[in-house]
Amino acid sequence: MRVERRRALLGALPVAAAATMPAGAARAQGSGGYPERPVRYIVPFTPAGITDMMARLVGQRLSDIWGRPVVVENKPGGNALIGADAAAKSPPDGYTLLAITLTHAVNASLFPNAPYDFRRDFAPISVLGTVALVVCVHPSNPARSLAELVELARQGRVRNGGSSGNGTPPHLALELFRRAAGVGDRIQHVPYRGGAPSVTDLVAGNIDLLISNLPECIGQVRAGRLRALAVTGASRHPQLPDVPTTREAGMPGLAIGNWTAMLTNAAVPAAIRAKIERDTLTAIRDPEVVRRATEAGFEVLGLDSERSARFIAEETDRWGRLVVEAGIRAE
Repeated sequence: MRVERRRALLGALPVAAAATMPAGAARAQGSGGYPERPVRYIVPFTPAGITDMMARLVGQRLSDIWGRPVVVENKPGGNALIGADAAAKSPPDGYTLLAITLTHAVNASLFPNAPYDFRRDFAPISVLGTVALVVCVHPSNPARSLAELVELARQGRVRNGGSSGNGTPPHLALELFRRAAGVGDRIQHVPYRGGAPSVTDLVAGNIDLLISNLPECIGQVRAGRLRALAVTGASRHPQLPDVPTTREAGMPGLAIGNWTAMLTNAAVPAAIRAKIERDTLTAIRDPEVVRRATEAGFEVLGLDSERSARFIAEETDRWGRLVVEAGIRAE
């Protein structure tokens, strides 16, 4: 996706005013030497999930650009609220970044009394990329197609489905599957603390179904330890060209995509946010980063902050409606 940047140019301070201003105050008007120390990049999920993968790719490239370490810190738990709250309460100096997914947009409706205000307390830097989800079963499962899986579900032979947590895209996808298949709550939802643990349990045969973020399951699918029945995107995924879309497989209602984005504290000075945005867009558009992200199953977007703010607001509203309609509750 090609995105035009619509950032206004930062006005320069008049030379005379700058000359009389103390050095510290002058730096406060712009990004100064930012960053002058390591930057913390909070990932509110376990390692090896999509958020962690993209954060480490972009974080490493930012380390190269800035000449300062960007330290990825995994803070899972509380349906991704713990890490987000830590970022919201961090000093507004630009030295704490937050990695989010669609989960956080859903949390705005799922947890109305969260310890932070998702819409107010954060400023988007960039929506970095999107991923499709994959309907996966264990190879021992007799279903060879989505239609066969639906039939098994209607027979009561699909007892449960995993997800990376309440309100996460895999959970929303499971809810869409239950509604489209007409099986209601006969498939029990089993939430995990991240995508990687849920994939591990499906490989072990401990759950019956998982609609997984593609980067988290692609390795197991390729190795034959999981069977992919359909992808939730509008078109077939280049990493799984032989796997039909849910629309092709007869379930157009199972349409959902996940995404990951970078935010920072909304009170961070505009000039520092602008520098983080500029350098983050350079990082995510780096050919090597694009190659590695694409191979992992991402579609790289690299939206600027203005487009990202609109995108996240639209997703927050859209999936908030499903939370209400489906009666999804925090557990």
